[in-house]
Amino acid sequence: MVHQQELEVPTHGRGFTDLTPRVAEIVARAGARSGLCTLFLRHTSASLTIQENADPAVLRDLQRWIDWAAPERPAFGPWEHDDEGPDDMPAHIRSVLTHTSESIPIIDGRLALGTWQAIYLWEHRTAAHRRRVVVTIVS
Repeated sequence: MVHQQELEVPTHGRGFTDLTPRVAEIVARAGARSGLCTLFLRHTSASLTIQENADPAVLRDLQRWIDWAAPERPAFGPWEHDDEGPDDMPAHIRSVLTHTSESIPIIDGRLALGTWQAIYLWEHRTAAHRRRVVVTIVS
């Protein structure tokens, strides 16, 4: 059985949006007892990650690191690609450094995430966006 659904995810600008409850609901509705849940983000300036959900300092530290790794104003001068503003090229680099897809096993009808794991959409642009995530369940 294959079940596929697209999520529209509003973001509030740079930062993390927890998708875990929405994805878990799709898995439950699909009725999959075992299999694989794959998520694919249809954008090049945001990403997906599975990360700790217990201590918010982890997400803050990740954001500080990625801001350092792909700054809006690099030491070597401005980015050539800035069609949509100074956060445009850094957002693309941040997406390259992370992921646009994730796969999670389904065991006994539930996502096989660890105790402290959650699925996040990581917005790399400063402005709010509406992102689209394709969720595919194969059981």
